[in-house]
Amino acid sequence: MQDKCGIVGIYSHNDSKNVASPIYFGLYALQHRGQESAGISTHNGQDLNTYRGMGLVCDVFNNGKVDELEGQVGIGHVRYSTTGSSLLENSQPFFSEFQGGNIAIAHNGDIINSMELRQELKAQGHQFRSTTDSEVICHMLSREYIKNQDMIECIKAVTRQLIGSYSMVVLVNCDLYVVRDPLGMKPLALGQKEDLNMVASETVAFDVIGAKLLRDVEPGEIILLNDKITSYKMDTSGIKRAHCMFEYVYFARPDSIIDQRDVYQVRLNIGKALHQEFPAKADVVMPVPDSAITAAIGYSRASGLPYGEGLIKNRYIGRTFIMPTQGERETSVKLKMNPIISELEGKSIVLLDDSIVRGTTSKSLIDVLKQTGVKEIHLRIGCPPIISPCYYGVAMATKKELIAANHSVQEIKESLGVDSLGYLSLESLIKCIGIDKEQLCAGCLDGEYPTELPRDLELYESCRC
Repeated sequence: MQDKCGIVGIYSHNDSKNVASPIYFGLYALQHRGQESAGISTHNGQDLNTYRGMGLVCDVFNNGKVDELEGQVGIGHVRYSTTGSSLLENSQPFFSEFQGGNIAIAHNGDIINSMELRQELKAQGHQFRSTTDSEVICHMLSREYIKNQDMIECIKAVTRQLIGSYSMVVLVNCDLYVVRDPLGMKPLALGQKEDLNMVASETVAFDVIGAKLLRDVEPGEIILLNDKITSYKMDTSGIKRAHCMFEYVYFARPDSIIDQRDVYQVRLNIGKALHQEFPAKADVVMPVPDSAITAAIGYSRASGLPYGEGLIKNRYIGRTFIMPTQGERETSVKLKMNPIISELEGKSIVLLDDSIVRGTTSKSLIDVLKQTGVKEIHLRIGCPPIISPCYYGVAMATKKELIAANHSVQEIKESLGVDSLGYLSLESLIKCIGIDKEQLCAGCLDGEYPTELPRDLELYESCRC
């Protein structure tokens, strides 16, 4: 399974200012959240302007298109897919005309019941150009607008029908609507710089343009950005929050702040907790770069063992987690990580990684390290074993592909060929994040999901792989 994405929305109170450039820089800062496609939509008071392309932000917009996207309000998106293939027609923002004018949507998350909703819309005569959840939401908003020409009420009506995770920005003519699901599963923050109001998946998008973090968008909140900031609330009675634990462990940049938690500090905590649970006699502590660097620093500080580098990352290779096929993932490990033999040969190392999903990437990496003549490898993992798929937008494969769903820790240790293996306990992870278990989604770790699951899991997984 492959849809964790990054979104940006900006409204300028200066009607002569184009927002495409700060949106571009915001997307650049969120490039780690998606590398398949990028796009920006703006509105200049008369027309909706959209440009999308396949590839990295800098490649998509290397042709002067940013300067052509005129408008004081706009949205942007970087994507890697769970819903819909990696094709241009599935890139975002998704845009369309409707009875109220022009609409564009950029979405981060995964709508579990989107297939049922799509079939219902098709039966009503709606035509689809893509296979994304975003187009489903777009059609639903258009349908609601015919009944009730109040966009806030339309959004509320649509969200009552959605099951799953979603943070999204919706551009309706010159109005920017910001929506976060009642569970608060996907991160979304509100920022400001002079005459700009801004929302983004992570606060690093604010930092790059010098904007100030105002606050998180609350779970179940709808914000309208135009000449002012107006907040509306969905009915969230009886709904508990379920922030995605994997944002803190792996996906977010360490310099982001998510739901008032400093991601860097959380990862330091993870490293310290790993040492408390699984100390090791070794010469040096090393990370699998980049996502495990901070945890390795935490382990080093807690253990007194020196921190070192044994693997150098080729930063022009994307995340292996995001690679669409297993063959590409295995090859990309060798392209992505090169060992420093002088730092590894004859040494016992504590190797920190954020997670083990299928196990094939970890096995390839261990093999690379062994070829250097390393003496011992004590592998430490910054989250508990992943035993169940994610249905909310993190690419974690099907249950039959998850190594921890089918093998014990001892069996995984032997399969990887390491001298010892320690996974952080769920209790420790919760303490490291600093959020009550009742407010976290850890379905991939314990099989307890915050929403109902797809009716036909096999069909769902086959459509999303």
